[in-house]
Amino acid sequence: MLADGPLSGPGFLWGLPGVGAVVVLIAVVLLAKVSGRLLGIRLGWRRTITAGFGGFVAGWASTWLLNGAKRGPQTLSWQGVLFSGLVATMLIAAALELLARPGRLAAVEARLRGVPHPFRSLRQRARRTRRYLQVTRIAARHGLSSYLGGRRVPGGQTAALARNVTAALEEAGGMFIKLGQVLSTRADLLPPEFIAELSRLQDRVPPADPVAVQELLTAELGAPPGTVFGSFDPVPLAAASIAQAHRAQLRSGEDVVVKVQRPDVRAMVGRDLDILLRMAKTLEARAAWAREYTVLAMTEGFAAALREELDFSIEARNILAVGGNENIRVPVVYEQLSTSRVLVMEYLDGVSVRDAAAVLDERDADRHGLAAGLLGTMLRQVMVDGTFHADPHPGNVLVLRDGQLALIDFGSVGRLDPLQQAALRRLLLAIARRSPAELHDALLDLAQVRRDRSDDLLERTLAQFIAQYLGTGMVPGAAMFNALFQLLLDFGMVFPPVIGGVFRAMVTLEGTLSRLSPGFQIVEESKKLAVSWLGEMFGPTSLREAATDEVLGLLPVLRRLPRRLDRITTALEHGTLSASVRVLADERDRQFIRSLVGRGVLAFLGAALGVMSVLLLGLRGGPMYLPPGGGSGGTSLFHVFGYVGLFFSLVLILRVVITITRDGI
Repeated sequence: MLADGPLSGPGFLWGLPGVGAVVVLIAVVLLAKVSGRLLGIRLGWRRTITAGFGGFVAGWASTWLLNGAKRGPQTLSWQGVLFSGLVATMLIAAALELLARPGRLAAVEARLRGVPHPFRSLRQRARRTRRYLQVTRIAARHGLSSYLGGRRVPGGQTAALARNVTAALEEAGGMFIKLGQVLSTRADLLPPEFIAELSRLQDRVPPADPVAVQELLTAELGAPPGTVFGSFDPVPLAAASIAQAHRAQLRSGEDVVVKVQRPDVRAMVGRDLDILLRMAKTLEARAAWAREYTVLAMTEGFAAALREELDFSIEARNILAVGGNENIRVPVVYEQLSTSRVLVMEYLDGVSVRDAAAVLDERDADRHGLAAGLLGTMLRQVMVDGTFHADPHPGNVLVLRDGQLALIDFGSVGRLDPLQQAALRRLLLAIARRSPAELHDALLDLAQVRRDRSDDLLERTLAQFIAQYLGTGMVPGAAMFNALFQLLLDFGMVFPPVIGGVFRAMVTLEGTLSRLSPGFQIVEESKKLAVSWLGEMFGPTSLREAATDEVLGLLPVLRRLPRRLDRITTALEHGTLSASVRVLADERDRQFIRSLVGRGVLAFLGAALGVMSVLLLGLRGGPMYLPPGGGSGGTSLFHVFGYVGLFFSLVLILRVVITITRDGI
């Protein structure tokens, strides 16, 4: 359509200083946002500007060429430019969405930065944005951008990628080092090259500001530490990313350790976890490998565990839950002096297993007996108690002056439900009996299956694994666990985080036991314990208790059984017995069918609307549509409806294409 005068088109705005640029910018943003809503995609600011500006220019040029090339672009109407620009913007936005598969880190960055909300803290948003930009620059510097967007690791480059990931996490610092340390325990998910590199990550943080620590202690304890304690050493015994430990003495004379949370750690944890969770959500939306490995669920689990670690009252409860025994001591907690940010515990006079060789030799200690006692305690925590120390590395196991062992640092504790404990007991018994069938069943009870597998092939592979690592005279160790994790990874199986924590604790414990008693065979000793537990389980008393429990559990069923049998026989007699089978009972199957049907319907509607629109455009005559203001340059209503129909046909088809590309099916 042509305008009636030079002031009716968009060109006259350029005569007003600055107004034209503002109007064009608003038009660009509106075109991109409307296109995104019509296509069902969310455009970041970079793609908003790219798609909107490109569509605006293309719409202006196409409208000018089609309708106004003889009169000049200043005479074009806004309606024609905006309509053509909307179609062009949709095409550009759809193309950008398709090209973003696999995505790029820049697209993730654009979505995470967003626009500062007027009602939120601008300072907090600015800090988070700076931190995110810092993390993305570090990732790009180490060549990780394309992998974060969905690219898979090419063959032969796993070791190099593992080194780059470790270096990036170490440079990012903060909670990213913690994330790397947690990932180093997931041998069921990551290849050995990653586990080896990530295991080298260590917290290297200087002590917190002494003045800030004093202020925190005063706020938590209600008085300065010099008043609460008989003495307090301001120089920490050790410092980590979450807390640091100080030596002190109560007024009653007991020596204690005061674990103090770093003053700024909660803000740092909140900032880094926010970035990690946003990145995980974006990755699951964009990358198939992220959905396969449930990156968001793992990140949420990591975030929950880290927030729990910030509450020292939970650690105090962990110490009480684990408890000590005749083999292992745990520190006494002074609950009246402990808070969520300060933990006061008994000072245990001893040295870590890492440095205990001289003490053990001086006392001529029974190294094998100490190691067996530690192993028995850990296995009982896992198999019987359900609450276990998840990080028994040599620094967390002390050899006391009296020769007894002690466990410290209960910030990382795992909790197992009864079903998981039963499956772990079956796993231990299967290893003791060298039974691939029992090992197969126990693993299936513990692991989550990500894809289809062959049960027969898995059982045969487990039989080969037993022959390779659990044969007579063999000395299994940490390599056995790594091989088992790799085997399960190849079959698409992954453990829940708490089960991964059990195996990680056992691998860590194997190193501690080797330092405590060189040559100690953790699997052989575990077999002995499993056999003894098996004897206890099948002893007269245990069998009688188990039979009693089973009968008590069956009583409600037995009471209802006669009535149900009577109903079944009556239905058979009258020929009214029927069975109800639910098709597609699984929600995932229903969702898959819904998505296929929805796409099919949209594709059919788009195609049908397009065909009808083409037919309408081919019709001649009919009622006329006159432009505003009258005139003789009217257009057939059939043609108007045809153009509108083609537009919505394009919208529907592009939505189907984008949905298929996004979901990968």
